[in-house]
Amino acid sequence: MRTALFFILIVIFILPAPLHARDKVLDIQEVTSPGGIKAWLVEDHSIPIIALKFSFKGAGAALDPADKQGLSRLVSNTMDEGAGDLDSQAFQKELRDLSIGLSFGSGRDNFGGNLKTLTRNKERAFELMHLALTEPRFDPEPVGRMIASNQSRIRSSLSDPDWMAVRLLNDMAFENHPYALNSGGTLSTLQSITVIDLENFGKFRLGKNNLKISVAGDITPEELATTLDNIFGDLPDVSLTSPPDLETQNQGQIALYERDIPQTVIEMIQPGIARTDPDFHTAQIMNYVLGGSGFGSRLMEEVREKRGLAYGIYSGFYLSDHFKGFSVSTSTANTSVKQVLDIIKAEWTKMLNNPVSQEEIDNAKSYLIGSLPLSLTSTDSIASLLLSIQADDLPIDYLEQRNKNIGAASAEDIARVTKRILAPEKFVTVLVGKPEGIAATKTYETLPNVE
Repeated sequence: MRTALFFILIVIFILPAPLHARDKVLDIQEVTSPGGIKAWLVEDHSIPIIALKFSFKGAGAALDPADKQGLSRLVSNTMDEGAGDLDSQAFQKELRDLSIGLSFGSGRDNFGGNLKTLTRNKERAFELMHLALTEPRFDPEPVGRMIASNQSRIRSSLSDPDWMAVRLLNDMAFENHPYALNSGGTLSTLQSITVIDLENFGKFRLGKNNLKISVAGDITPEELATTLDNIFGDLPDVSLTSPPDLETQNQGQIALYERDIPQTVIEMIQPGIARTDPDFHTAQIMNYVLGGSGFGSRLMEEVREKRGLAYGIYSGFYLSDHFKGFSVSTSTANTSVKQVLDIIKAEWTKMLNNPVSQEEIDNAKSYLIGSLPLSLTSTDSIASLLLSIQADDLPIDYLEQRNKNIGAASAEDIARVTKRILAPEKFVTVLVGKPEGIAATKTYETLPNVE
């Protein structure tokens, strides 16, 4: 989970703002097709490449039934394994021969896909994507192959303590909620998924009315408007029932999954803040100082630099549609677990009771505002940024607003937001290893939602 959380941190921290407050970060155009399908476009004709990314909001793994865990993952694995009159080999051969990148993916909340093509091959690329979305074949051979591949992934993960910690944290923090289930499936539920399940997924979850689209590259708004209808126009409208919102379950509890390994993986999470919250940008500054910046953060200084107790330690926001959290991830020697937990809580208390220095504020603002050019180096990265903004229902000028809000945050604002968010007594803590001197409130003998 440390890798996943660090990736989340990188996305959150690098997405942000322009070097000059008056400059537009990106020239984003909203395009509407004749059929009413909307997309955000950053037009760039300097290279002959088009990147298109899309997401069906609310169609992800949280809607998978408990006895069909992994359904959305399996659909994402098999939608490009043959469509229309093209079987898996023929479909994949066309993609390779024309240098077309087409893939699908599923998260807890959303289901989406990516297309990248050279301009000269765009017509066929768009046709293949339309076929995959509207006429996927789900032939027995590729479906069976992907089920076996996912089962192999799960068996391999059973030797990964980081993965184990994620499983347990989901079970503890999201107890009795769909987020507690295994979005990647279990060994048995994957085997129970049928072709009918796969076909119904598209019919009932993928609709024009829950679709977000972003495009970057060598295409005009006029051409994109027509293309949107050609690719997505045949999709139905769908009606989805969203799972409920939740706050962290089992607050203040420590769960242990004992493993005979030299280090203990530590995962902690408490309630957090939404990306749409007016205080979120100020909270980013707080997190950067506390543990979001890697080297230079307070947690890294205290845990690694001063005491050598861990290779790395990171804090960050956990952002999903129905849960907002604030988390810490690290690992340390079994003999040092209690000491690391005490340091984390002490740093929470210090942040709550002592103002952030002006130097820390300036460093955080400089990074959060100045790092944007490094993140926008390709049509892919630009399209991903546009889609992430749309997925959270943020405005088209979000990047400019963000830059302004970060720049305006004062020490008093940071202190206020810190007191609003940080709550060490609400931590849910998961330990995987053989920690010494820890009194766990819950002990796991087996991993939930795996078999």
